[in-house]
Amino acid sequence: MVSFCFGNLGFSQQGFSVQNKRQSDKIKFELINNLIIIPVEVNGVKLSFLLDTGVSKPIIFNFLNISDTLKIKDTESIYLRGLGEGQSVEALKSKNNILKIGDALKLKQDLFAIFNSKLNFSNKLGVPVHGIIGYDLFRDLVVEINYSKKFLRLTNPSKFSYKTCKKCEQFNLEFYNGKPYLNAEVSIEEKNIPVKLLIDSGGSDALWLFENESLGIISGEKYFDDFLGHGLSGSVYGKRSKVKALDLKRFKLKNANVAFPETESVLLAKQIKNRNGSVSGNVLKRFNIIMDYQKALFTIKKNSYFKDKFSYNKSGIEIEHNGVRLVRELDNNSNEIKSGFSNSSSDSGGRIVFDPNYKISLKPAYTIVELRKDSPADKAGLQIGDVIINIDGKRAHLYSLQQITEILYGDAGKRIKIKVDRDGILFSTMFRLEKMF
Repeated sequence: MVSFCFGNLGFSQQGFSVQNKRQSDKIKFELINNLIIIPVEVNGVKLSFLLDTGVSKPIIFNFLNISDTLKIKDTESIYLRGLGEGQSVEALKSKNNILKIGDALKLKQDLFAIFNSKLNFSNKLGVPVHGIIGYDLFRDLVVEINYSKKFLRLTNPSKFSYKTCKKCEQFNLEFYNGKPYLNAEVSIEEKNIPVKLLIDSGGSDALWLFENESLGIISGEKYFDDFLGHGLSGSVYGKRSKVKALDLKRFKLKNANVAFPETESVLLAKQIKNRNGSVSGNVLKRFNIIMDYQKALFTIKKNSYFKDKFSYNKSGIEIEHNGVRLVRELDNNSNEIKSGFSNSSSDSGGRIVFDPNYKISLKPAYTIVELRKDSPADKAGLQIGDVIINIDGKRAHLYSLQQITEILYGDAGKRIKIKVDRDGILFSTMFRLEKMF
């Protein structure tokens, strides 16, 4: 989960415009852990950005050489505050940048370059993520998000026309600090509760709710404490549970996942009048969507993901891509693994050949970064900092980070065999995925 709350940072006057005869363009995207990753050019440099309706201004992460590579200029230092229990983070505000997304172009774009090296979401998603973009794109263009076929369609508003759609539902949007909100309904303990929710495409969870006993928004007795995700100001923790249903007009999502973040992590978010939470990627991906900020309309039509079961991490561990490992491989495709680590961000395809029989390759290293107390992984003896070597007899680097996540979200009772490297010592253990509700 990645989620931000910045407040009103001000807007430039010249917006995005699609520069072709059709005044519309189709952009392919990657869908990673319910999040949309799109190609963006910044001052002529090709990058990958998270598309986040919950962010007010574009952000660049500082693992790039900001001043030289992107030719960023006209800067001033500011401090930004977001979700999480930490402090505000320093950022460099830059004016007059050129952004290009497909044929959509914007001149004189403000950017915010963050200097905290820990805010690198590439490690958390397992694919390059150089920044985040949201409001500026949605404000200027009609954005169609086809989750099922994984593409965006960007259209100049003057050229966009709505088609008759009997299978669609349409919502009127409300805006606060450049962020979109809709009204929905949740069913908790036999009570139907109207809720105002931020539309947050930058969060990978399904639904976040702020506990409010007077409204009946409570976790009840069936919940577990867990790590919820990363915010701009640090990690977010809270309770995980289920709601009986989430109703988006006639579309009913039964037994949907819900998280109740700790109050300290969402103090800024709760200041929005009457806001009750967020609806995020694990719900949004079940629909193909039209976001029309200029008409304040949000249109949804269910897609092939609609009936997917809501699952959750049943292991108790969170994994990140943390640098690379040296892997010693036999040419006959049998393999030995030689312990060794590198903090370098070099391309994992790099290879050093020492003799005709063996080759040493740099492969992704996956590290345990969060461990839920009394979870199956905790009881099996795993620890934060363990580097995963094998999962179910298969070398970890043969998996993508998303594939490992899918294993940990598997069916309750499934046995997981795992081997880790702990400070140079190999440790093997086994646990079973555990149903929490």
